[in-house]
Amino acid sequence: QVQLVESGGGLVQAGGSLRLSCAASGSIFSINTMGWYRQAPGKQRELVAAITSSGGTNYADSVKGRFTISRDKAKNTVNLQMNSLKPADTAVYYCFVHPRIGNDYWGQGTQVTVSS
Repeated sequence: QVQLVESGGGLVQAGGSLRLSCAASGSIFSINTMGWYRQAPGKQRELVAAITSSGGTNYADSVKGRFTISRDKAKNTVNLQMNSLKPADTAVYYCFVHPRIGNDYWGQGTQVTVSS
């Protein structure tokens, strides 16, 4: 069994910061990629940020320069530092783990709300 525990969501004013964390536990052979998708009501789910086992990163254009993803491979933990938050960042953020083999895993989601 694999569990992804997310934390760090909440309410923040525009221009503020939040830090999301996601810790994976359980039987995972090898984690290739970890990161977050987000989904706002009425919109499709989009990739926010991801980091690979080799340290490569990928960001949505809308968050480049504002969000930073990092990873602690030994702890199977990934963090997302979100700065200069905008109301458009309001969404449910879902942590994901993509193993080298096997199915992907998803966290339960954490709400991020940015007020104007």
